[in-house]
Amino acid sequence: MVEKEWRQWLRLAQLDLSVAEHLYQNMRPEPYEPITFHCQQASEKYLKGYLVFNGVEPSKTHALPLLLKECEKFSPDFSELFEKCVFMNKYAVLPRYPNELEITEEDVRLVFKYTKEIKAFVEKKF
Repeated sequence: MVEKEWRQWLRLAQLDLSVAEHLYQNMRPEPYEPITFHCQQASEKYLKGYLVFNGVEPSKTHALPLLLKECEKFSPDFSELFEKCVFMNKYAVLPRYPNELEITEEDVRLVFKYTKEIKAFVEKKF
């Protein structure tokens, strides 16, 4: 059961990343708010999948730094992702509300880069 559950987290993470990529490639102007939201969600789900893989029921939180601290208990090198998670954290909620966050093209570029780095880092752990 646990194996199936952690794989489901990874499947959902990949779906979020794919949605973000689809929006970026196919909509003009690019909808930065949903793109950054889906990238943050993908990163969150990759971290939660790692926790489930290690037998931990992940917290019901969107806070990437908190999830990262939980992951560090199993593999201290997760600390390498700290700054990326701090940067990405603001995209969990703020893009869903008007005028809460000004998102630039550079922000979107970094969000994609960091999400893919988190994905690759986590996938090496399985």
